[in-house]
Amino acid sequence: MSQTNTKKRNVATRFLRVAVVAVALLLAVTAHAAVPGITGTSFSLTAQASYLSQPDGVNVYSWGYGCASGHTPAFLPFPGNCPTMQVPGPTVIVTEGSTFTVTLINGLPAAAGHTSILFPGLQLISTSGGTAGLMTQEAAPGDPVGVTYTLKATTPGTRAYYSGTQPDLQIEMGLYGAVVVLPAHPPTNCAAFGSDTQLLGKTDYRLAPSAYDHPSTCYDREYLFQFAEIDPRIHRQAEAQASGSGPMKIVTEPYHPNYFLINGRSMPDDMDPDYVPMYPHQPYNGNPHMHPGDLVLIRVLGQGHWQHPFHEHGAHVRILARDGNLILSQTDPTKLGGRMEFTTDTTPGQAFDGIFYWSGKGLNWDIYNHVPGDSSVCSPDQNGYYTVNSPSPAPLSAPNYYEWCADHLKPLDTANGGAATPPDPLVVTNGLWYAGNPYLGLPSRTAGGNPVGPTPLAPGASVQNPEGGIAFMWHSHNEREITTNDVFPGGMLMMMLVDPPVFFIDETL
Repeated sequence: MSQTNTKKRNVATRFLRVAVVAVALLLAVTAHAAVPGITGTSFSLTAQASYLSQPDGVNVYSWGYGCASGHTPAFLPFPGNCPTMQVPGPTVIVTEGSTFTVTLINGLPAAAGHTSILFPGLQLISTSGGTAGLMTQEAAPGDPVGVTYTLKATTPGTRAYYSGTQPDLQIEMGLYGAVVVLPAHPPTNCAAFGSDTQLLGKTDYRLAPSAYDHPSTCYDREYLFQFAEIDPRIHRQAEAQASGSGPMKIVTEPYHPNYFLINGRSMPDDMDPDYVPMYPHQPYNGNPHMHPGDLVLIRVLGQGHWQHPFHEHGAHVRILARDGNLILSQTDPTKLGGRMEFTTDTTPGQAFDGIFYWSGKGLNWDIYNHVPGDSSVCSPDQNGYYTVNSPSPAPLSAPNYYEWCADHLKPLDTANGGAATPPDPLVVTNGLWYAGNPYLGLPSRTAGGNPVGPTPLAPGASVQNPEGGIAFMWHSHNEREITTNDVFPGGMLMMMLVDPPVFFIDETL
């Protein structure tokens, strides 16, 4: 484990900040995600070595895929970058029925030997170049031509790609990535009501209107999460032997990981934006956002050795498909049959697609803090929400669009007959970052219009954080996996932020 490029951090201060962020993440400058990746019909990747940054200040020697020199693919859904080594590798985005090529150049140390890529769930049409390996055609170190795989995406869905050479070592070192196959024939009923495009006339960051060619797979926004681990003992061995003549002799068992990753990062690094320069080899984050009523498609891949029981706080996840295979009802094949899961198990080598949905329904208190006497309206539609279909239609700009009307005007505080006792805002507030109140949108009426509760403002200061949402922790239910090198909090932990309907979730930030 190299310390040469170790980040100069005060570790104690770093983890203190993490503890604060866990309850007070709603910042004026937010870090969003999406499913950034590269698209086209021809991709050129290089396997190379570099270092991955960890929150404890350690840089871990690793291997990863990146765009080959001179290869400038198109990016979706917004501009990005494609370094010559990243973990996970660049997300490849193609369309159902398309044929595409992936050329692999082996830029690993000569001692590492050959490398390759497997594409489970995709049709391998042919290979060219390279030499025959145990599972597929392999690229030799220093070969400028490498190996080219010609593939066809026969069905939509989320799938993995990873090394087919010494997988116990090379996948552990970081040679893995994702393929997102978009449906060729998305249903026509997918103009979903909750998207920023519909409500605010803003940019639509979805890769497609639906996850599959099925009317029940529409969604409003989407996120990709790749779970993996790092056993630093393995990486130290590889680093020590990288300059040798090879072949490497790495002991990979018993396996004892100390770092647990979401998209190549650990908490709190995974909540920083995509493509930020402080993580040049870990470009993808893990920070989902939504509005009440949004259908949030989550694409999840198990890229490591272990199974990860992951809990999405706030609601269950409805499983749509596994490994690109839709789960249909046994009695009615026109309907989906995936179950609702409280904890989504992610198995090594397996992918699933699911829908997360949160509306505030049934909480028994008004999440917008409407109080008797104000002019706020909540006219329920046929489903009980305040929408354009209500008898008194909601304007798309309504700050409480998609409010559950049965809870309109209901107080939160038990002192006023409500359901709970909110904490002292000063306990859960870090300075002026977070409003310290449990309501969607600002200012808080219970605080007399002060958006930071009773926290005094500096003379002349004006704080208006329009986000003012509700945060849910999403994390592994294996307690060790929410640590970084055995220090809590860290690892496989991130935050889902439910934002007010009028707040534009800008995925490029």
